Amino acid sequence: MRLPKNTSVIWIGAAALFASITLAVTMSFAQVQTKTTISKGTASTTVNVENGEVVYVYGNSLIVKMTDGSLLHFNSVPDSTPITVDGKQVSIHDLRVGMKLQKTISTTTVPLTIKTVQTVTGTVFNVNPPRSVILTLEDGKNQEFKIPEGQKFDINGQVTNAWGLQQGMKISATKVVEAPAEVVTQQAKVTGTMPPPPPPPANVPILVIEEVQ
Repeated sequence: MRLPKNTSVIWIGAAALFASITLAVTMSFAQVQTKTTISKGTASTTVNVENGEVVYVYGNSLIVKMTDGSLLHFNSVPDSTPITVDGKQVSIHDLRVGMKLQKTISTTTVPLTIKTVQTVTGTVFNVNPPRSVILTLEDGKNQEFKIPEGQKFDINGQVTNAWGLQQGMKISATKVVEAPAEVVTQQAKVTGTMPPPPPPPANVPILVIEEVQ
């Protein structure tokens, strides 16, 4: 069995002295029983804030000048994109040149540990140490299993490796695989402010020139 990278693997071998093993999920076509559990770790959240100014808007196309001077072109902004300007909900069609926009991106990551436990019980039919063993299962069928490097077996209280297995031995082996995973969710919020009104015209005296007839 090929295992995924960065996985923690624990194998436990034991003599088949137990009459039954109860597991949550059982394969009906063989005596290989599998149980999978998923446990969640502590979630972490990072927040990234971007600021810019609207320099072009037409239809659903938008160009924003960022604080570092770079230009970001958003070619097809959906009408449903939530944008809050001065506390009011607006759409892309309500944006105007000169508006200040702020985009807040919250990314939440939840680490997971996927634990898979497989248990098999059978009688040794043939062994090819240290690579594999063929077991006769309870339904009378033979099935080959790969033996991981360093695997230990407990046979009637005696710990041995694959070289200690012999034909006719009844064994029960459990494999535990723990694989890390994660769930990432992201939320974006766009807020903005209207551009300031144009300054009033300066109070400059008007020079009136009368034409001399």
